[in-house]
Amino acid sequence: MKNIRHTVFWPPFLLLIGAAILSFASKDTFVKGTTDANNWVIANMGWLFSLTGLLMVGACVAVFFSPLGNVRIGGAKAKPMLGYVSWFAITLTTTIATLTFWALVEPVYHVSSPPLSLGIEPNSAEAALFSMSTLFLHWTITPYAIYCVPTIVFAFAYYNMRKPYSLSSALAPLFGDKMNGRTGAIVDGVSLYTLALGMAASMGTSILNLSGGINHITGIKSTPLLWGIVAAVVTATFVISASTGLMKGIRVLSNINMRVFVIITIFVFIVGPTTYILNLGTESLGVYLSNFFEKSLFTGAAADDLWPQWWTTFYWASWFAWALIISLFLGRIAYGYKVKTVILVNFVLPAVFGVIWMTVFGGTAISMQMAGAGLSEVMANSGPEAVIYAVLAALPLSKIVIPFFIFIVFITFVTACDSNIAAMSGISSTGITPESPEPGILIKVIWGVTVSVISWTMISFANIDGVKMLNNLGGVPALFLSFLVFGSLIKIMIAPHKYDKTEQEDKNNDPLSYENKSVS
Repeated sequence: MKNIRHTVFWPPFLLLIGAAILSFASKDTFVKGTTDANNWVIANMGWLFSLTGLLMVGACVAVFFSPLGNVRIGGAKAKPMLGYVSWFAITLTTTIATLTFWALVEPVYHVSSPPLSLGIEPNSAEAALFSMSTLFLHWTITPYAIYCVPTIVFAFAYYNMRKPYSLSSALAPLFGDKMNGRTGAIVDGVSLYTLALGMAASMGTSILNLSGGINHITGIKSTPLLWGIVAAVVTATFVISASTGLMKGIRVLSNINMRVFVIITIFVFIVGPTTYILNLGTESLGVYLSNFFEKSLFTGAAADDLWPQWWTTFYWASWFAWALIISLFLGRIAYGYKVKTVILVNFVLPAVFGVIWMTVFGGTAISMQMAGAGLSEVMANSGPEAVIYAVLAALPLSKIVIPFFIFIVFITFVTACDSNIAAMSGISSTGITPESPEPGILIKVIWGVTVSVISWTMISFANIDGVKMLNNLGGVPALFLSFLVFGSLIKIMIAPHKYDKTEQEDKNNDPLSYENKSVS
C-alpha cells in the first residue's frame, strides 16, 4: 500500500463504500436514489450510447485499413510476450464473464416479451428471429468494438509513446501534457469507479448463475445468504489467482476456459436441436446484418417503448463501463503485435465466437421455449438463473453437463475478475512499468472485496434489476471518457509517426528501453 496513488484510489473507493453503508443503514433511501438515477440514465442517454457504439465499430474498420494498422505495438523490434493461442484465450475469457448467463436467459425474455412497438407476437416465428438477431446485436460486433478502441489507444500510448501506466495516457494525443498530474488522476479515478460498478454488475449475474446451479443440484434455495457465500468463494479464488501474476494465474485459467468452451459448445450442438440451431442461426444472422443500423439505433422513442432502454442501453452501458480500465490489461498483453492483429484478436475473432456461442446456446433455449417447455414460466416463478438449468436439464447426460457448466461459469468469472482486479490495482498504484507490471497483493484484495460487497448488496435488494442499475450508472461517465479516447485514436490514425517514439529509437539504433515512469 506504500505505492498507492491516493488521488486515484480514495475517491472511488470511499464513494463505493459509502454507497454500501447507506444501503444497509437506509435501504429505502439507497434503492430510491439508485433507481431515480438509473431511470434518468435510461430515459435520456440511450441515443448517445447507441451512436457511440456505432462510432467504435467504424473506428475499428478504419484503423485496420489505415497506416496505423501496420504499426507494431512496442516498436518494430518488439517481440510478443504471448503466443496467439494464449493471447486470444486471455482476451476472450477476460471479456465474456456474463455470456454464460445471458446466452440462455436473454433469448427467453425476447421470445416471450418482444418490444411492443414492433408488433411482434410473443412465442412466434418472428419473435424467434428477433430474439436471435438481437443476441447477435448485443454480443458480437459492437461490444467488441467498444473494447477494442481504448485497447489500441492505450497500447500505443503506453508502449510506443512511452507514457505511464494510466488511462489518462490514452488521452495524451488529444490533450498533451495536460493529462499529467491532477487531471490525469481525475480521469483514472472516474474510470476506476465505472469499472467497479460494471464489474459488480457482472459479478451479480455470475453469482445468480452459480447459485441457480447449486439450487438445481442440492435444492438449497437461491437466497441472499447463498449469494453471499458464493461471492466470498469467488472473491477468494480470483484474489489468489490475481496474486500469482499474469503469466501464471490468468494464462492457466484462460487456457482451461478455452478448452471447456469448445467441449461444451460441441456437445450442446450435437445433442441439442442441431438442425434448428443451424437454420435459425443462419436466418437470424442475415436479419442482423441486413438491419444492422436499424437495430443498432433503435431507441423506441417514437412509440414510447422502454424495451431498448432496458436491454440495448443496459448492454452498451455495461460494455463501456468495463472497456476503459480493462483496456489497460488488454493493451498491456498486446505488446509485440501489429495494430491490425490487435483488431483481429480483440474485435473480429471474439465477435465470431459470440455468433457461434449465441447460435448454439441461444438457439437451444429458443427451440425449447417455442416447443412449449415453459421457460418463461420458470423465469417468472423461480428467477432467471433457474432458466439456465431448466434448459441444461433437458439435454442428455444432464447430471454431468450441469456440474461441468457450473465449473465453466466459475472459471470464466474468476478469469475475468483476475484481469480486471489486476488493471484496477495497477492504475491505483505508482511504479507500474513494463519491467515491473504487477501491483501489490493487498491492493488487489481490497478491490476484490469492495466489488464483491457492492455486487451482493445490489442483487440482494434489487435482484436482476440491481445488476442493470449498476451497469447503467457505471456506463455514463465511461461513455464520455470513451468519446475522448476516440478523439485520441483519430489523431493517432491521421499521423501515427508523429507520436511513435520507438521509430526514432530504432533510427538511432538505441536498444529498446523504457523510462521508469510512475504517476504521482
